[in-house]
Amino acid sequence: MNQTELQQILTEFAADRVSLLNRHEAGARVVSHYDFNNAYQYVISREETHLTWLQSALGELKAAFPDASRAIPVPGIAKGKKQDPAPFRGILEDDARSLAGFVDRWRDRVAGLTHARHRLMLEVILGESREHQRVFEQAARGVEDMLGKRTGGVARQGAVLPDRWME
Repeated sequence: MNQTELQQILTEFAADRVSLLNRHEAGARVVSHYDFNNAYQYVISREETHLTWLQSALGELKAAFPDASRAIPVPGIAKGKKQDPAPFRGILEDDARSLAGFVDRWRDRVAGLTHARHRLMLEVILGESREHQRVFEQAARGVEDMLGKRTGGVARQGAVLPDRWME
């Protein structure tokens, strides 16, 4: 595999990854359920790390970091009670499907990469993407403690604001 082919694969992969990150950030602004939003924050943090790795790899090849390959819209949300997880099911299922599609699109191409270091990096990203898929699948089923159990039997309460941070 020559440098041009490697650069093309890394660029396309990164553009797909940016699309997913943008979609998850948009989903986090809509999904106000506290535990599900925490899952988004966890996934977004890891995805930002993945993009840092990809940016470094592309920088080594003197390649520009790409924009998102496409926009992935957030499905509409049904009306529900403030703490009811059901209205978020469609968004969470859509995120799980998007991640499964990403892994399926890239698995064979990554496996055929001859550059060992970059292939391993992409395999780690695909593996973590599969784990993120499982997190969203659990959330879509209404599992609220997919990132850990609450201690002391404290009741869940409150919701998350639509902005990730406020200045």
